[in-house]
Amino acid sequence: MGRGRVELKRIENKINRQVTFAKRRNGLLKKAYELSVLCDAEVALIIFSNRGKLYEFCSTSNMLKMLERYQKCTYGSMEIDRSANNAEQNSYKEYMKLKAKYDSLQQYQRQTQSMLDRLSELQVKERMWIEANKALQNKQLEEVYAENQAGPSWAAGDHHQNCCSYEQQQQHDQHPQSQDFFQPLDCNSNLQIGLYNEVGPSHLTDSTNGQNLNALVPGWML
Repeated sequence: MGRGRVELKRIENKINRQVTFAKRRNGLLKKAYELSVLCDAEVALIIFSNRGKLYEFCSTSNMLKMLERYQKCTYGSMEIDRSANNAEQNSYKEYMKLKAKYDSLQQYQRQTQSMLDRLSELQVKERMWIEANKALQNKQLEEVYAENQAGPSWAAGDHHQNCCSYEQQQQHDQHPQSQDFFQPLDCNSNLQIGLYNEVGPSHLTDSTNGQNLNALVPGWML
């Protein structure tokens, strides 16, 4: 006849509970040792009794190294998850920074494009004003050239007219003098040739002086 199924529950009897704890503890320690030897496994076993007494087994020489390894394996994944969360948060923050910078660059690009468009319009207006200024300068140069071409003919006409007027004035000034120079002398009726009249000495002297003066002075000067 086989053993029946053991019901797992707290043993109420204190002595039986202590006896069962000692048996099961020794068997657990034995099984841990056998597992480490048979399977070449690193086994660490820690047991605390209801009174707080410690029972432990370690297949290696140092329990602390086993505990550190256990912490690394247990909490390392948590650190990795935490690092992953931190990296994700940092990535999100970096993304937000880059997004803000991108928006700022987009706004700056729009402003720059607007300024470039305005500059292009001003350059077009500048070229138009330059062409208009050149056309005005060419027109002024043509007018000045036309005036310079017409000026010598006017000056020559005026000079010719002045020369003619001067020659006419010279001829007019010389003509009366020549006419006066060649005017015939007036005859003196008092001059008597071959006739002797008896006159007094005083009358003779006056008459002789007058005749001599009339003979020497031309008629146009009397």
